[in-house]
Amino acid sequence: MNAQTLQGKTLFITGASRGIGKAIALRAARDGANVIVAAKTVDPHPQLPGTIFSAVEEIEQAGGQALAVPTDIRFEDQVEAAVAAGVERFGGIDILINNASAIFLAGTLQTPMKRFDLMHGVNVRGTYLVTQKCLPHLLHAGNAHVLNISPPLNMEARWFGPHVAYTMSKFGMSQCVLGMAAEFAEQGVAFNSLWPRTVIATAAVQNLLGGDDIIRRARKPDIMADAAHMILTRPSRECTGNFFIDEEVLAEHGITDFTSYSVTPGAALLPDFFV
Repeated sequence: MNAQTLQGKTLFITGASRGIGKAIALRAARDGANVIVAAKTVDPHPQLPGTIFSAVEEIEQAGGQALAVPTDIRFEDQVEAAVAAGVERFGGIDILINNASAIFLAGTLQTPMKRFDLMHGVNVRGTYLVTQKCLPHLLHAGNAHVLNISPPLNMEARWFGPHVAYTMSKFGMSQCVLGMAAEFAEQGVAFNSLWPRTVIATAAVQNLLGGDDIIRRARKPDIMADAAHMILTRPSRECTGNFFIDEEVLAEHGITDFTSYSVTPGAALLPDFFV
């Protein structure tokens, strides 16, 4: 099998009903991969388009196979059931994408504890939980990868001050990369993080962070999907413990013109948090 393809690989992707998670799924599908779509959205959301079922349709139209598994990653029984269903359908799990995330950008006095709990329940605990349940299968896979959509560990006050709770939760995902890469290096399971240089145009960004003006100055999720594909096709024993930025991954592969990824070519792009 060509090392640069994900053909025949099975990916478990959290939050794959829309946005970056779905983009990664569609890129893998073009290779002929299998995708386990683990997300909460069973019924259409009034503001966030896409469900696990519409994502499956798109993945299959793109050339892959897919399974929709309704999953709230805060709950152990639901994660266990999703992993079991995926393994029953496809025979194993080769790659895990911890993409699901909750966001609430506010200061300490303005952050209700239910929002704090949601972010830590999804971002930190959910990432840890899903990884733990997928690992028995990843340990038996060839070229196993775990990719967390989380930032580099830039421990600078400017990234904490405006939204301590959110930053703590996202850095918790990255700490999983740091620790698990070391823990599972000898077993050959790669753990890496990937984060965008600029804001990415997703429905969540549009609805939560500033509307159409933000989207016009953003990049399409495709840049994250292409970067993820380049990471996931590398030998897992030679690529672990890294905190990748999408632009830098593409540049390593000779791609330095990112114009096609812009929602509005020529618009001044907005940098993302943490970089």
